[in-house]
Amino acid sequence: MPSLQPPPAQQLIGGEWMPARDKGELEVVDPATRDAIQTVARAGADDIDDAVAAARRAFPGWAATNPSERGALLRRWADLIMAHVEELAATEARDVGKPLSGGRLNIYIAHGIIDYFAGAADKLTGVTLPTRTPDYLGYTRPEPYGVCAVLIPWNVPAVLTAANVAPALAAGNTVVLKPSEIAPLTPFALAELARQAGLPPGVLNVVTGLGGDAGAALTAHRDVNHISFVGSTATGRAVMAAAARNLVPVKLELGGKSPNVVFADADLDVAIPAIVGSITENAGQNCYAGSRLIVERPVHAEVVERVAAAMAATRLGPWDADLDMGPLISAAQFRRVSGHLEQARADGARLVTGGAPLGDGWYVSPTVYDDVDSHLRLAREEIFGPVLAVQAFSGTDEATALMNDSDFGLLACIWTNDVSRALRLAAEVRAGQVAVNQFHDAGVIGFPFNLQKDSGFSRGGGYGALREYTQEKAVAVRLLGP
Repeated sequence: MPSLQPPPAQQLIGGEWMPARDKGELEVVDPATRDAIQTVARAGADDIDDAVAAARRAFPGWAATNPSERGALLRRWADLIMAHVEELAATEARDVGKPLSGGRLNIYIAHGIIDYFAGAADKLTGVTLPTRTPDYLGYTRPEPYGVCAVLIPWNVPAVLTAANVAPALAAGNTVVLKPSEIAPLTPFALAELARQAGLPPGVLNVVTGLGGDAGAALTAHRDVNHISFVGSTATGRAVMAAAARNLVPVKLELGGKSPNVVFADADLDVAIPAIVGSITENAGQNCYAGSRLIVERPVHAEVVERVAAAMAATRLGPWDADLDMGPLISAAQFRRVSGHLEQARADGARLVTGGAPLGDGWYVSPTVYDDVDSHLRLAREEIFGPVLAVQAFSGTDEATALMNDSDFGLLACIWTNDVSRALRLAAEVRAGQVAVNQFHDAGVIGFPFNLQKDSGFSRGGGYGALREYTQEKAVAVRLLGP
């Protein structure tokens, strides 16, 4: 079976693999070994111009394609992903540094997202509006924007490619995707499968380059009609400023500091493994990672002890060892997380377990700090590593205050057997997503990735995502007599 990866130092523009105009290239590194995997193109402004132009040329034909045919093509893409699960899983795991089973899960999720929007492509409708007399007709029609710029980070590239590209294509847009230069290999492989599925040239273009070069050129491009950005809050503000200059709509999925809130009546046998997994999965490098643990005082000591024991027992290793957790993705990320650990020590936070680099490479031991004051950086900033800040509370009012004492508003997880309390808290917490007695959205189809506060704003990835990638046109008709 031929490899899904492009030739060295290539990118996908107009349906063809090609080098950067200036022949620039970037090295992609295995986070576990720090050895080079391969090179990819280092795109500059000229390459962005080429990719946007290719998407613009392809747009009229793709927008005019029968939506059922668009859906059928997306389903062929999804079927090819399932046929290449193991190769894609290994690519994702090695590129990001996560265990192979985690890479495989990401591919299954990506497949599910693309399959979902394949079915939704011909279900997008407008509305017929009431009129004052029978002589008038009013209706709306959803229409694609045109060329959509999609910029994603390195932590879950397969899932983020699917969650942003699939609804944009299903709605009739064309896409220029810029994955992170740190982990672009799965997006390239997915794009190659889309090409094999029959996606017309230029409908999906994938360019790699540094954020300050390719990313800035793409978000500032005058011929881009919509921008989707997933990444840090600071960069999201810069993207929004660039979009404002061209009056382009923007979707932002930014940082998080998500709490797991554990009440005394919670089933701890269910809660503890989920809490540990929420901060060790992908070495805590997820925007929705459960990086805050807020525990009711009667069970505080037990929860901390059990969580710390499970964190200390977490097995670390390279992607192909398929253990519990891999390394951080890069030297820069390792320095960032190590800096937070040093700051926590300086601030006097009480270390329960971990708190230091581990072994050779970019590994950090899973870490728990207890009795963390709300003003500390440990409690307020997104660390993007396997670092958990624990706080105690008494009563629902204090729990609500602690949950909301954050600049972020991505996900809140509530652990209790009191359904009424859970529903009240779900209404009172300022977060785009709430999970009760689980972490995140397991078991729910079409769950939207909603966000509030500094976490951004988005309808991406769920039942309303096609609306995110369309603009509504209103039509009013006066019916003339014979």
